[in-house]
Amino acid sequence: MEWQLKAFRDLTSDQLYKILKARVDVFVVEQACPYPEIDNFDQVCTHLFIEQDGIIVAYSRLIPANTMYAQASIGRVLVHKNYRQKGLAKALMEKSIAFIMDEWQEKEIKIHGQEYLRNFYGSLGFEEVSDVYLEDNIPHVDMILHANKLMES
Repeated sequence: MEWQLKAFRDLTSDQLYKILKARVDVFVVEQACPYPEIDNFDQVCTHLFIEQDGIIVAYSRLIPANTMYAQASIGRVLVHKNYRQKGLAKALMEKSIAFIMDEWQEKEIKIHGQEYLRNFYGSLGFEEVSDVYLEDNIPHVDMILHANKLMES
């Protein structure tokens, strides 16, 4: 399995279809949460993913600063259900963080993660900056990673 990092315009139509299918499968179907998955941010994002045997195994959407938040962001983080508990989520987040900090030269990354994953995100250096709130009826929390926190660890 090899990581791929592509701007929206560089995705093939087949890759885009597989990415959108993986996101709908996890965030809409698996989590039983009808919401507008296609939100007009994809076009300005960079997409990080692994594909194997015709499916997206792991994926994240890297969102430039001043798009969703003042800070750059990582969103739509997923690992296909058949590939969980193999360390892919951590590797995916580490690669996402490295790209944003190294290539985009950003000093902060803001996420709105599902509340049950806050310890996972915390283990990567993210700090909570909001109370838990409901988004699409799922508990979320806003978190920020500061570049100087990465240097300390």
